[in-house]
Amino acid sequence: MMRLLSKILAPLMAGSLSLAGLTSTSAAAAPPGKLNTFYSQRLTWTDCGNGYQCSKMAVPLDYAQPDADKIKISMIRLPATGKKLGSIVLNFGGPGASGVESLRQSHGTVDAAVRQHFDVVSFDPRGVGGSSPVRCMGTLDLDAYLAIDPTPNNRKEEKQAERWDRTFAKNCLVHSGKKLLAHVGTVDAARDMDVMRAALGDTGLTYLGFSYGTYLGSMYADMFPKNVRAMVLDGAEDPSQDMESFSADQDRGFQVAKESFLRNCFKEKNCPFRSRTVKGALKELDKLYSRADKAPLRNTRDARQVNEAIVRSAVDFAMYQTSSWPLLRKALVDAFKGDGTKLLQLNDVGNGRRSDGTYDNDFEALMAINCVDHPEDPCPYWPVKGTHYPKKVRAAGSPPIVVVGTTRDPATPYKLAQALAKQLEHGVLLTNDADGHTAYGGNKCLDSQIDGYLITAKTPQQNTCKA
Repeated sequence: MMRLLSKILAPLMAGSLSLAGLTSTSAAAAPPGKLNTFYSQRLTWTDCGNGYQCSKMAVPLDYAQPDADKIKISMIRLPATGKKLGSIVLNFGGPGASGVESLRQSHGTVDAAVRQHFDVVSFDPRGVGGSSPVRCMGTLDLDAYLAIDPTPNNRKEEKQAERWDRTFAKNCLVHSGKKLLAHVGTVDAARDMDVMRAALGDTGLTYLGFSYGTYLGSMYADMFPKNVRAMVLDGAEDPSQDMESFSADQDRGFQVAKESFLRNCFKEKNCPFRSRTVKGALKELDKLYSRADKAPLRNTRDARQVNEAIVRSAVDFAMYQTSSWPLLRKALVDAFKGDGTKLLQLNDVGNGRRSDGTYDNDFEALMAINCVDHPEDPCPYWPVKGTHYPKKVRAAGSPPIVVVGTTRDPATPYKLAQALAKQLEHGVLLTNDADGHTAYGGNKCLDSQIDGYLITAKTPQQNTCKA
C-alpha cells in the first residue's frame, strides 16, 4: 500500500534557463462529442488567500455516461510571476493526498524559473479533499482501525483484523455510496486531467507528479500520449506490478532506508541505540516492536494506546524524508524508556490525524482508490468491483517523458523507476543518488536538469546526480 508523500517540500533553488521549445509537440486530440461541454468549459478563478486562486471544474462521474451525474474537481493555482506561457499541473502523491492543501503548504513547489512562466496548478483528485471526498469512519473507529495488529500471532487476532476490514468496507459503502466508490480510480482521474488541460487552455499538458502521482501521470500518458508537452514522474511506481510484488519491493526499500537512518544515527549524540552496528540496532528496534505488541507504551497526550501498529507506522513515516530523522531519534529515545508520545505524534502526521482529533480523508481515499486500481489486494470485502489491473504503459507517440528515481527511496524503490523508464516508448531516466522519498527540491544538480526540461521540453543531458 502506498503511503502519503509528506506535504511540506523544501524550497527550490532558482536557475537561469532557456525558454525555447515551449510549443506543444503535437496537437491535442479532439474529445468525443458528448464530452465537449466539459472540454470547452472555462474556469472561474477567485482569490483564496496568500496569492492563491481557487476554482471548481465540472467532470462526469462516469465517463461512459457523461449526461448523467456530475462532480466538481477542486483546484488551486499560483499565477505565473512573469510572462505566462502555460500551466504546470502537480500531483503530490498518495493516492489520497490533497493537491490543494499540499500546494498551499509548499508555496509553489517548483523553482522560481518555472514559476516565472507557468501558472502552478494542483487539484484534489476525485474522492479526495474538496472533490466529492470518500468518507468511511469517524475518529474513534479510524483510531481503532489504524491500530490493528500488523503482525497477528494467532487466529483470534487474524479474525479481529478481518472484522475491521469488513466494517471499513461496509461503512465506506454507507457513507460514500457505490456510484462514487466505483469511479474514484486512476483511469477516471487521468480523464479528469485531460479535461483540466483543455480547461486551462493548454494544447499540451505540462505535469510534475510525485510518488503515486507518477502512476497517475503514466496512466495519462498512455491514454493521451499526443496531449503531453512535458512530464516528470518523480519517485516512480511501476504500473505493470501487482500489489503483492509492489509491497515486497517496498518492504525491501524501507529496510534499506532504516539501515541508512541507523548509520546516520550512530553519528549523532542523541542516538538511542546501544549497539553501534546496523544489525544490532535493528534487533533493538524489533524488540521495541515486540514490547509494544505485548504492552503498549505510555502516552501523555490522550487515551490511545501506543501499540506495535503505531510504533511501526511512526518509524516508517519518518523514512520518507531525511528531515524527519532527528524527530524519530528523539521519539525513540523516549520510546526505549517506555514513553510513546512522540511516536504517536509522528504516526498522526503520517495518517492525517489533526490536532483536534479529526482526520482528513487521505487514508479513506487511499483505500478507495487502491481498491479500484488494485482489487486483488488489499480489498477482499470491497463493495464495488475494481476496473483496472496492472499493465505495462508505453505512451506510444509521446514526447520524451522524464522518470526520476532515488537510489535509496523507501516507498518507491529505484528499480521501479528503471522499469517505468524502460516501458515508456520515450522514457528518460534521471538518477538521484540519495536517501529519502522523491528527489525534486533536494538536489541542485537534478533540479536544474528537471527545470530546464519543464521549461524547454528538451531532454535532460545529465542522467545521475549525487546528493
